[in-house]
Amino acid sequence: MTDKLNELTAAGVAVWLDDLSRVRLSSGGLDKLRREKHVAGVTTNPTIFAKALSDADEYNWQLRDLAIRGVDVEEAVRMLTTYDVRWACDVMRPSYDGSAGVDGRVSIEVDPRSAHDADKTVAEAKALWWLVDRPNLFIKIPATEEGLSAITDTLAEGISVNVTLIFGLDRYSAVMEAFLTGLEQAKSNGHDLSKIGSVASFFVSRVDSEVDKRLEKIGSDQAKALKGKAAIANAQLAYERYTEVFSSDRWKALEAAGAHPQRPLWASTSTKNPDYRDVIYVEELIAPGTVNTMPESVIHAYADHGETRGDTITGAYDAARKVFADLESVGVDMADVIATLEREGVEKFEASWQELLDGVRKSLEAAGSGKGAPNKAAKGNANAAAKAGGA
Repeated sequence: MTDKLNELTAAGVAVWLDDLSRVRLSSGGLDKLRREKHVAGVTTNPTIFAKALSDADEYNWQLRDLAIRGVDVEEAVRMLTTYDVRWACDVMRPSYDGSAGVDGRVSIEVDPRSAHDADKTVAEAKALWWLVDRPNLFIKIPATEEGLSAITDTLAEGISVNVTLIFGLDRYSAVMEAFLTGLEQAKSNGHDLSKIGSVASFFVSRVDSEVDKRLEKIGSDQAKALKGKAAIANAQLAYERYTEVFSSDRWKALEAAGAHPQRPLWASTSTKNPDYRDVIYVEELIAPGTVNTMPESVIHAYADHGETRGDTITGAYDAARKVFADLESVGVDMADVIATLEREGVEKFEASWQELLDGVRKSLEAAGSGKGAPNKAAKGNANAAAKAGGA
């Protein structure tokens, strides 16, 4: 049988998993995906952790220890999530070593409630970097306007960054500028640029969801014919900007000093509309030097019926610009679409973070009362995960 994910990797697309849980770690599922499905990195977000902690009792032993210690809920959340991320970093370490530090990365996000507070974001990024203490960690920072300076300042500390919640082209250009400035400052600060990594997470399917809703409301045949085209066109034009920035003299000077480029990462790649092909946001976004982070369902779908047709981005720039022109002609305000998506993206992660806090608070109370006592399996998982550190 053809190894479709290997073909995708050979085309220059790093396959990353958009999920993490202690069950996935303790069962060996993550390592199996690394070995058998070419998964070369992991991304997480508050929504993923909220689900992971609500679904499994494998956190019980750690929750009980945290309850005995009397830690507050925010510290408990950080101990629980950094434990999993540290463990995942160890699982992905072969990919990190085998790619000279390019892949094998695992991301953990700063508190999304600090998305508009640059100083707080940087302080938390430094704390997370210290807590996890693994070279293949990425600190996720939202690409809000205030987040741009936080990205620069965090990179200047020698800390690797995954910039998240990028929806628009102008903001993406600002993110790349923040990256270059951060590396220049890191070099001045004496950091080894070859050890610093970064990706820019450009969201895909959410763009179609918002644009399609507006096209349906407009209702004309011309408008409806544009459904399902905005997200791919948007990402294709982002890649065009990427190639321009990372062929500049400014970048070449950093590259000569050992720096790795900030790769575009296609995020939110599961299709929200069942009428669309389930792997469309993978097949139509193939180009060298990119990352596609997928839920496990999309990874398996691509392994089953994905088609790698070579570079599907580079030759599509003019067609993508036409899509944008057509959207404007029917009355879709893309600037408003992007602003709406950024605002909602931060709000969704804030809501997930609150859900996470509320769930952990209840679990701590139950553990403290003895109702959440660890079972034998959980104790075994604790021992198996000892290399990941502890609470």
